[in-house]
Amino acid sequence: MRKVLFTDVGLMDYKECWDYQEKLFKGIIDTKISNRTKEDDVLVTPKNYLLFVEHPHVYTLGKSGEEEHLLATPESLLAQQATFYKINRGGDITYHGPGQIVGYPLFDLDQF
Repeated sequence: MRKVLFTDVGLMDYKECWDYQEKLFKGIIDTKISNRTKEDDVLVTPKNYLLFVEHPHVYTLGKSGEEEHLLATPESLLAQQATFYKINRGGDITYHGPGQIVGYPLFDLDQF
């Protein structure tokens, strides 16, 4: 039976949440690597996660975006206490902020 562990993270800084996701993802990968040397009757099913989180004001720039697409100036980012991160996910400029719930699935797609 497939299980998905649901976690409502609450309000969390974007970078802190990214690091948390990286830790969970590493656990999934480590389990899959460990399974390579095990017999079928002792395989461990990698965990699947669905995180819901709310971020303080943050703008992200995906790997297919252009920095000049961010219309906010460094001064306006500072004024709204917003952070800015270049990330390795797809997309262009994305905004997340208080009141917006973001979902991050971390699934082992081999199970689905």
